[in-house]
Amino acid sequence: MYAVIKTGGKQYRVAAGEKIKVEQIAADVGQEIVIDQVLAVGNGSEIKVGTPLVSGASVTVKVVSHGRHDKVHIFKMRRRKHYQKRQGHRQNFTEIEIGAIAA
Repeated sequence: MYAVIKTGGKQYRVAAGEKIKVEQIAADVGQEIVIDQVLAVGNGSEIKVGTPLVSGASVTVKVVSHGRHDKVHIFKMRRRKHYQKRQGHRQNFTEIEIGAIAA
């Protein structure tokens, strides 16, 4: 069984037992949270698509860790104008483990 969930403005296809990195969630490590923004639920050849959410569906997840992604380097330059700008950014993430999918 799998589900398509929405968290942090992004959509993820998840199945029970998977670990994924999502945008940072304000929760403690080890805490279980319920994600009720489920866009679709599938089981084999059957699929239930919500409009926009599947009513009564939820996904239970456990927070494994918090961290930061690798640095993304931004370099801007205008040729022949003596303009160069360097910038870097590290995005925060929360690693979650998918538990039960209730449809």
